[in-house]
Amino acid sequence: MLPFAIHTTAASLGNGKNKIVVEGGKIIKVSKDKDGVITRDVLTKKWTDWIDYWSVDFNFESKREIVRTKNGATGEMEEVWTGDFIFENEWQSFRTKKDRTLELKTSFHDCQPGRYKIAVKVVDIFGNDTMKIIDVSVGR
Repeated sequence: MLPFAIHTTAASLGNGKNKIVVEGGKIIKVSKDKDGVITRDVLTKKWTDWIDYWSVDFNFESKREIVRTKNGATGEMEEVWTGDFIFENEWQSFRTKKDRTLELKTSFHDCQPGRYKIAVKVVDIFGNDTMKIIDVSVGR
């Protein structure tokens, strides 16, 4: 017996068609050939198959996010820090249609001793964007 999502998708497919479903934490391509024979192909075999792109900012707090706003009292334009920082894409790895490989280790990055906030940004295969900020202390 096929899982529910695959079963209902297969039942609604026309001959010679296919659909992508998510079932049990896997992405599966369900196909029905011209004779009505149903096949399923698991597209996500390991956790890295879910990632399309990831990048690193090795010193996230190095560039403040500044916006220009109009001062209500004076009417003058002024620059104001939003309280956030700009993500600078210093290293990245991403998939293309021709090359599905993804580097899982950044290149070497030299930095001076001190405390840093490293930001890692990940975009999954659905386009969801997530960022994690990690405190790092580099020895003297």
